[in-house]
Amino acid sequence: MPLPTDIPRPTVKRLSLYLRTLDLAVADGRTTISSSTIARTFDFTDAQVRRDLACLGQAGRPGVGYSPASLATRIRAALSLDRAWNIAIVGTGKIGTALMGYPRFAGGGFKVLAAFDTNQERIGTTIFDVVIHPLSQLHEVILEAGIELAVLAVPADVAQSVAERLVEAGVKGILNFAPVQLQVNVPVQPIDLSRVLEQLAFEVSSTSPS
Repeated sequence: MPLPTDIPRPTVKRLSLYLRTLDLAVADGRTTISSSTIARTFDFTDAQVRRDLACLGQAGRPGVGYSPASLATRIRAALSLDRAWNIAIVGTGKIGTALMGYPRFAGGGFKVLAAFDTNQERIGTTIFDVVIHPLSQLHEVILEAGIELAVLAVPADVAQSVAERLVEAGVKGILNFAPVQLQVNVPVQPIDLSRVLEQLAFEVSSTSPS
């Protein structure tokens, strides 16, 4: 069955969450999983889960549920995770270095093939089997390695210029850890750790007894 191409963005985000639950179910050897089990994990409703999965043309068997393995395969195809994505990491400080060794990248089909930095002490070294190149070689390395996605973990004052260079080199999407909004003509996914912590602090304070 062909996959739809007009899945709503909110549904795409939830499908990504469902995928982790399904992978755990497969790892546990489970052959079926219900919409209510998936819903409870994320505090969603059963109906919401069924609507989301219906976007994939998937219908569970009444009284039985879904096959975790086949449903995970279907979601991966819908999210374009049924192929390998080549990644470059720009900025090999603490965040960049941690991401170079992040185990779920490989398991999710993401392969870190190159890293870049301006720190002369890091250039030429290898971390987690990834060679760190000088930023001056960004364009040629990205072209040679077929890099499609980049993780940007650089200071805010240089993030925009580096992002522009990435796009010029052919990068199609950027995961941005720099605390600045990028203006480029490719998709950018911002990761603002401070904002997430601020929201967490609010949640904790609002639910804690006074």
